[in-house]
Amino acid sequence: MTNHSPTRPGWPEIIAGLTGLVVVGFGGSILVTRLPIDPAAIGLIMTAMSGIGGMAGFLAAYWLRRLDLAAFGIRATTRCWILIGVVGGILGFLAKSAAILAYIAITGDESSPQDIYADGGSGGALNLVLATFFLAIVTPLGEEFLFRGVVTTALLRYGAVVGVVGGALIFAVFHGINPIFPAAFVSGLVAGEVFRRSGSIWPAVIVHAVINLPTVPVLVMARMAA
Repeated sequence: MTNHSPTRPGWPEIIAGLTGLVVVGFGGSILVTRLPIDPAAIGLIMTAMSGIGGMAGFLAAYWLRRLDLAAFGIRATTRCWILIGVVGGILGFLAKSAAILAYIAITGDESSPQDIYADGGSGGALNLVLATFFLAIVTPLGEEFLFRGVVTTALLRYGAVVGVVGGALIFAVFHGINPIFPAAFVSGLVAGEVFRRSGSIWPAVIVHAVINLPTVPVLVMARMAA
């Protein structure tokens, strides 16, 4: 993963990928919030947008040179690495929860940028299932393909620390400076290191999926209890 292969993605792919994310993910989200539809429907669409934007970014990066998919870590993995991904996701969830609490304690910022996910998960069992699917399956696929498959892979040419930490930092910045920033950074570190060591995107996707899985149900239950 760290050799200087001419077939690995580089800065052009990073720029193309992040641009695609901004145009489709952020631009699309702005348009969605202006739609004259039910807030639950808007929330449901918004829950899917990070995954859609991430995948759009990955495709933009891929189409630059159409490298072999293996160059982005899209290759088969083993059951052992899948299990490691699950364990990493559980540990990552605990670590990101602690990171959020520490951030709030230090900054006093208790904003809830993920309330839109609670909107999407509200309104019945189907909404809850769909919002959870979007956040635990669609989002990990899109974001890991972009941030680990493209960004981390490209940065690994400068070494493991730059690749993993740099990729996690860029991932966190795109979540905004709010209580989700430290959570995204921690999640990116775990997913990035699993990706680097396994050489495959799939254990990183598993890490991300496990971390995201409880999010919508927890947000919906917190709203109901308030």
